[in-house]
Amino acid sequence: MSAAELTPPEAARWAARAGLVLPAERHAAVAAVANHIHSVVAVLRELDFEDVPPAAAYRAAEEHHDAAV
Repeated sequence: MSAAELTPPEAARWAARAGLVLPAERHAAVAAVANHIHSVVAVLRELDFEDVPPAAAYRAAEEHHDAAV
């Protein structure tokens, strides 16, 4: 999907390309949801995770819990 918003006819075309049957009354709703997801992902892409280790580095069994308040 490009930076431009997905239109209902494009949503229908992509659904058909994926082999999904998308009734005409759902085209606008699917396009709206896809555009919302795209906007959320765009915000996540702007986050700086430079100092965060990859998930594979996390070991739950090695956590040390301190109950002191």
